[in-house]
Amino acid sequence: MDMAPGDELPRLRMAPRESAEEITRRIERERRAAATQREGELEGSLKPHRVGSVPYLNSVPLTRGLEEEICFAPPSRLAEMLERDELEAALLSISAVLFSERYDILDGIAIASLGEVKSVVVGHRKPLSEVREILCDTASLTSVNLLKVLLAERGLHPELKPLPDYAAAREAECVLLIGDPAIDFVRAGTGHELWDLGEAWFELTRLPFVYAVWAIRRGAGSPKLCRLLREARDFGMDTLDHIISSRPEYDLDFRKDYLGWHIHYHLGSDERRGIQRFIELLEKHSLGPVHPPRYIS
Repeated sequence: MDMAPGDELPRLRMAPRESAEEITRRIERERRAAATQREGELEGSLKPHRVGSVPYLNSVPLTRGLEEEICFAPPSRLAEMLERDELEAALLSISAVLFSERYDILDGIAIASLGEVKSVVVGHRKPLSEVREILCDTASLTSVNLLKVLLAERGLHPELKPLPDYAAAREAECVLLIGDPAIDFVRAGTGHELWDLGEAWFELTRLPFVYAVWAIRRGAGSPKLCRLLREARDFGMDTLDHIISSRPEYDLDFRKDYLGWHIHYHLGSDERRGIQRFIELLEKHSLGPVHPPRYIS
């Protein structure tokens, strides 16, 4: 079409250019909106399944969005509840799973470390070779059995006794602690030498150590339950920076180091090799009977 004299093409109106700060704010708003939507989709989704987890900082990324529906208890208590069929699934210490034929392991998810873990430690005031008695936190069977294996591999067999309460740990000559109480103990500077069992395991085997897995009562592992536990872990991993920055435990630098480096949350071929090596050492030192793990997806 010919244009009449004086006619002009309309000018294209360009969107105003965003500054770097505005782009950052927009991306953050979109990220928060997406996270809120994912959280809303997970809320209330576990029903009618009953699921338990541990009340420690290292488990937070595995239950993102499901917190209101989770029963929180120490590992030993969760094992009792699962044994009594009060739960369908629980974040259970690996020993509790290996010592029973009743549970399957949800593949792909774990609480594990490759080296120093920071939250499974022995505090001792004299060389380990001179220790005759170790007071042990009874919250986790796995940590006690890991300690037994590591000591036996060194030819050491001190007597292991239950720790009466956490207040007694500061005065003990030798004590095993796990989870947040272990972190509190390390950060308190009690004067004990520290033996990190994650680091000791890696030095012995060159493999990751798996502390806890999603144990599902055999026959109760519905596709919905497995999917929701995976979605919660994925949500936790996708928002790990938010978890690290917003949690109240300890200081930001520690949370970055602990959750972003020392702990990892995948259960792959190396972790399964670590579990198998643990089984071999439990059997070698007559700490069984141990049942082969069965992984489900």
